[in-house]
Amino acid sequence: MQNDFPLPLDTFLPYMRDVIRCEQSLHELNLMWRMIESSAKMNCPVEAKTILPTMAATRAGFNRLERELVSSLVSEKVSNALDAIGTKAQYVIDIVVRNLFERTADVGFLATDRELCAFVAGLHDAPDAIRLRLRAYRRKYTVYDEIILLDTAGNVLVQIDESTPIEGSVDPLIAQALASDTYVETFRFTDLRPGKSKSLIYARRMLHPDTGAVVGVLCLCFGFEEEMAGIFRSHRDPEGRSNMLLLDAHNRVIASADTGWIALDAVVPVNRTASPQLMVYGGREYLVRTFAAGGYQGYGGPQGWQGQVMLPVELAFSGRVRNTLAQLDPAVANGLLSHASSFSPPLFEIMTATETIQRVVWNGQVITAGQPGERQKLKSILEQISETGTRSSELFSQSIRDLYETVLESSLSHAEFVSRLLVDLLDRNLYERTDDCRWWALTPELRSALATPLQTADSVRRITGILEYINKLYTVYTRIFVYDQGGVILASTGPSSGDAADGGVVGQSVDAATLNQVLALPTEQSYHVTPFQASPLYDSEPTYIYHAAIRDPADEARVVGGIGIVFDSSPELLAMLRGALEDKAGVTAFYVDRNARILSSTDPAKPAGTTLELPADLLALANGSSVARTVVYDGHYTILGCSVSSGYREFKVTDGYREDVLSVVFTQLGAVQEGASGHHATFALADDSPPAGGHEFATFYSAGTLFALSAEHVLEARPASEITHVSTIDHPERIGMLVPRSNHTEHPHPFVWAYDLGFLIHGRRSTVDGRSQVIIVRYGMRTIGLLVDALHAVPEFSAQHIMPSPFAGQAHGKLVPRLIKANGGTLLIQEIDVENLVEALTGQRTPTKALRVA
Repeated sequence: MQNDFPLPLDTFLPYMRDVIRCEQSLHELNLMWRMIESSAKMNCPVEAKTILPTMAATRAGFNRLERELVSSLVSEKVSNALDAIGTKAQYVIDIVVRNLFERTADVGFLATDRELCAFVAGLHDAPDAIRLRLRAYRRKYTVYDEIILLDTAGNVLVQIDESTPIEGSVDPLIAQALASDTYVETFRFTDLRPGKSKSLIYARRMLHPDTGAVVGVLCLCFGFEEEMAGIFRSHRDPEGRSNMLLLDAHNRVIASADTGWIALDAVVPVNRTASPQLMVYGGREYLVRTFAAGGYQGYGGPQGWQGQVMLPVELAFSGRVRNTLAQLDPAVANGLLSHASSFSPPLFEIMTATETIQRVVWNGQVITAGQPGERQKLKSILEQISETGTRSSELFSQSIRDLYETVLESSLSHAEFVSRLLVDLLDRNLYERTDDCRWWALTPELRSALATPLQTADSVRRITGILEYINKLYTVYTRIFVYDQGGVILASTGPSSGDAADGGVVGQSVDAATLNQVLALPTEQSYHVTPFQASPLYDSEPTYIYHAAIRDPADEARVVGGIGIVFDSSPELLAMLRGALEDKAGVTAFYVDRNARILSSTDPAKPAGTTLELPADLLALANGSSVARTVVYDGHYTILGCSVSSGYREFKVTDGYREDVLSVVFTQLGAVQEGASGHHATFALADDSPPAGGHEFATFYSAGTLFALSAEHVLEARPASEITHVSTIDHPERIGMLVPRSNHTEHPHPFVWAYDLGFLIHGRRSTVDGRSQVIIVRYGMRTIGLLVDALHAVPEFSAQHIMPSPFAGQAHGKLVPRLIKANGGTLLIQEIDVENLVEALTGQRTPTKALRVA
């Protein structure tokens, strides 16, 4: 969990059927371990004395880890559920704030429109013409459902929605706007919108265009219900298992994805601290996540507004399962599972305990090898331990898979959701850019100035002043510029905005292709966007530039120039990517085009302009589609989420503009493990026991192959973690030493050298992990340790099962002179000659080449 709150296991466990089944199985195994230990103490206490302490320690550890396993499973499931709804709750409020930030700029600009101000000031009386102008504005900024102009007494001068006519208003909003030099934001019932219970309105006072006196108020009425319905429709979980909400400062619902479930104006419990507690609403228990606005460009949104998602606990831990691990390449699946310690240390410790159980059995079988009489009782006990250990290992392995399925399912869902969020953020942002350039192209002063063939210094100053005022309100642009019919830039904001002779952009020309596109735009609703590419107007960095035609006020068909707005793509796109990632470690995100060319990146090693390696099927995804999958990427097991833009409102939907962008999210789960496909295939031995008098062998795995040593030369196996690593140049196979245990103190040396058997045989270093073991081998007065991949068994074979190796006569066959035929001859086990092995590792000669075996 990503918080400091205790997790009430008993609260959540009843809702997790799979964890309950696991808990019951663990309890049954615990009872079995107790019975085996009691049986060993009663039936063969002397023979079992060497393994009883280990059994007791293993059982005690099993008791503790049993509880921790259940806790890990419950904790991971609750954490994933809270993270998933938390991401969506944060999105609800963040996207609303980003949208409303644009409204604060809109009202600031439109309230200074000279034509509108002149009308409100009474300089002319043409309400129909003003209504047409406001409707032209609304056609571009379709987020507004009403625009109203009022005088200082609250009388309505013009409104665009004639289906709900109003004569005036006594709302305090009017007086607040008249007294303020900035916008006023309100969300409540108002007589300006009598047909609605609540309206979100942005108001700003209007000034006399000549005297600067306050003459009236502009009100932009935001289409709040429509906008929230679109957000919920796009980003609520498809099955409707949770409810997305927008709350006010008093935790009252102001927007609900399902009003039949949670109604408007209801007061709901909130969870701003991500506490793993259930909260009750309407007699039902919920997991809840709540987020306040993080702010955007200094704007914090309406005061106290919050995004929230509520998930009924009875639905939180059931539903769709992807079976991700089963669908993966076995090498990738095992590699992912090799990182178990990173996502659940207690579960990883349990798997280590199962290796301990196997080692206890293997060592007990080695001890009893060749021992008749009472020692056979211990063999029976060891068989029970082995059987129960196998059941335990299978249960723990399945638990790890179940837990990792939970982790992967959550990661896949999160990556897919975030990728959809990113393209949605981009489409919404760029939609505003198309609105801006088209509206500013209708500015009367710009149209009149460009309709005059010769520009005076005074007219250029006026144009520049207008552009600078706009740019202060709309900070997402680095430059706004105006050019004439020939494409020559007349005025510009931003860096190097002076004359071309002084290194500025004024006097330079837009490229011919862009100019031709702008001159050919058919209506004021049309616009042109340059491809995402490097531009001298953006310091030779890649960006989008939005253009609209400026038309002759006396002849709408005649284009007299154009306006270009340079989107500040580098910080703006990066801010979108980073904002959605929430600064999570190991997560990177990109915007790319259909050719995988990067538009923006959170990875410094893959900057904009370079190419992101992506499968062809992702680049061909249909608009609006999204996928998530597990891949190997940049040497890591990685969750990949990818979505393709589909537009917002009319933008990229019905306006004729096409510029597909894909968002790609990578979440690293761990480095690729060489050999992670498993140390070996599991070789089971058939029950074809030889007659009495056979020979017992200790079998084990190394480099994917099954080997055998005569059990009479094997003392015990110890975990590879006990190796103290020591580098030796003269013995490349020697990797370290082990301190002998008390029952081997008769050995004259204070340590045992450990050698890498895999390196000796194959010339490649063995991969050491939790399954790796060191087998202690004694031959004469020499004792060595052999690093192997895993233990197998201690079977018995008669002479008829043993045959010479076909390579025994060759130099490289001295190490493995014999083969053991098991399972009716279908399985060949390579027997290592202990004398040759010890001589090769400890003799005067130093092996310089790998001893290749059959």
